[in-house]
Amino acid sequence: MGHLSAPLHRVRVPWQGLLLTASLLTFWNPPTTAQLTTESTPFNVAEGKEVLLLVHNLPQNPLGYNWYKGEMVDANHRIIGYVISDQLTTPGPAYSSREKIYPNASLLIQNVTQNDTGFYTLQVIKSDLVNEEATGQFHVYPETPKPFISSNNSNPVEDNDAVALTCEPGTQDTTYLWWINNQSLLISPRLQLSNGNRTLTLLSVTRNDAGPYECEIQNPVSANRSDPVTLNVTYGPDTPTISPSDTYYRPGANLSLSCYAASNPPAQYSWLINGTFQQSTQELFIPNITVNNSGSYTCHANNSVTGRNRTTVKTIIVTELSPVVKPQIKASKTTVTEDKDSVNLTCSTNDTGISISWFFENQSLPSSERMKLSQGNTTLSINPVKREDAGKYWCEVFNSISKNQSDPIMLTVKYNYPSQENGLSAGAIAGIVIGVLALVALIAVALACFLHFRKTGRASDQRDLTEHKPSVSNHTQDHSNDPPNKMNEVTYSTLNFEAQQPTQSTSASPSPTATEIIYSEVKKK
Repeated sequence: MGHLSAPLHRVRVPWQGLLLTASLLTFWNPPTTAQLTTESTPFNVAEGKEVLLLVHNLPQNPLGYNWYKGEMVDANHRIIGYVISDQLTTPGPAYSSREKIYPNASLLIQNVTQNDTGFYTLQVIKSDLVNEEATGQFHVYPETPKPFISSNNSNPVEDNDAVALTCEPGTQDTTYLWWINNQSLLISPRLQLSNGNRTLTLLSVTRNDAGPYECEIQNPVSANRSDPVTLNVTYGPDTPTISPSDTYYRPGANLSLSCYAASNPPAQYSWLINGTFQQSTQELFIPNITVNNSGSYTCHANNSVTGRNRTTVKTIIVTELSPVVKPQIKASKTTVTEDKDSVNLTCSTNDTGISISWFFENQSLPSSERMKLSQGNTTLSINPVKREDAGKYWCEVFNSISKNQSDPIMLTVKYNYPSQENGLSAGAIAGIVIGVLALVALIAVALACFLHFRKTGRASDQRDLTEHKPSVSNHTQDHSNDPPNKMNEVTYSTLNFEAQQPTQSTSASPSPTATEIIYSEVKKK
C-alpha cells in the first residue's frame, strides 16, 4: 500500500495578518506565578534554640529540593536534598545532623549556634529541568548572661572622689542600661556614660549617691539584670547637735548631755568643759551639779576616714534662779471711749525677783503723761484714753537667766468726732466756722446792696433820658416806629456822680460841687 499523498496548495496570507501575528507573539506573556520565597521563623534566634526556614510559593510538580549554606548554589556547601518521588533525603557536605527537611521544602535547624548565622539558599528542581532558587537568612544571638557591677572605688569620700561603675561582662551586639534606686538613669551633670553605656561615672559623689545601682544587658533575644550594688560613700561628720537644749539647771540636778553628728563611718566623740578635755564618749554625765559646773561645754566629732572634724559649744548655767514662766495680762476693760474712760492693764506672774517691761505695737511703751506705771511696773494705767492708744499691748518679765512675753491684748477705743491732735484744734475750728459765717453774711449784704442800687439806678436812668432828650437828639432817632425785635438798638443813659467833698474847716468857703455827666452806650443784641 502506497503512501497517501495530497497535492500541495499554495495559500496566500495578507501581509497585514502576518504583522498582527508577529505583534501578538511579541507582546503576549504567559500567566506569571508567585515568586518562590523563604521566611526565617524566628529571624533572631537565641543560641541553642531552633529556627525554621519556611518556604512559600513552591512551583507545581517539582522533582526535588536542595538546601545550601550561603547565597548561591554550591555543591560543596549543600546541606541536604529531598527526592519527592522516593521521599528520600540526601545529606550533603554541610550537613551536621541538626537539619531536617520537610516535603514542602521547609528546613528546620535545631540547637543553633552563632556559626549558623547567615544566608541559606533553596534550589527547587522542576520537571522541565528549569530550577528555581530563593535565599533567606537568620541571626543567632547568645543568651545574655547575668551581669554584675564592678567599681574602681569601694569607699569614695563625699565631695572629693569620683566613682566609675562598669557593667560586666562586655559582649558584642549588646545594649547596656542603668538603674538607680529602681528607676531608669536620669540625665545629670554629675553622671557620665561611656564605653557604649557600659561604664557609668559619678563625678564628686555625695551621700545621696549611695544607690542601689543595677545594670541590664539586652540583645534581640534576651535581657538580664544584675544584682543591686550600694556604694559606701564616706562623709561627715556634720556639725554636732547637743541635746537636750536646756541651758539653766538648779544646783543638785544631774547633767546628762548627748552629742550626735551625721557621719559615715560613725564619728568619734570627745568632750571639753571650759576648754579642758574631759572624756572621749558620745554621752557626758555629771551628777549633783553645782554652780561651779557652769561654763561652756564643747562636743568634738571626728571621722578618721574622711579626715574631717566638727565641734559645737553649749553654755550651761547652774543657778538658784528658775527660768521665768509666761505672764498674762489682765485688763479692767478692753473697749473704752475716748476722753471719757480710763483703763488699767496688769501683768500677772507668779515669779519673784523679776523685772517687767511693757510694749505697745511692737515697740517699747512710749512715754506719756496719760500713761503711768505702778511701782515695779506691774500695772499700766492710761487716763484718759485717746484714740491713738488703740492697739496691741503685752508685757515681758525677765530675770538674769531668762525672759518671757505674754500674749498680746487688744485695746479698742471708740470716738465720735475727728481727732483734735491729729487735725486742727478746737479754737482753730471755731475760728474757721466764724470766718465762714462772716464771709457768707458779707456776701449776702453785698448782694442786697447790688440789687437795690441796680433797681434805683434804672429809675434814675429813665428820668435822665426824659430830661435830656432834646440834647441827644443828634445821637439817636425816634424809635417809636421801630419794631419791638429790631436788632442793633442803641440806648443812652445818663449817670450822675457827685464827687465827695474833702473835709474842710468851718473857716474855709465851700467850693461848688462839680457835676459830671457821662454817657454810656448800651447795645442790645
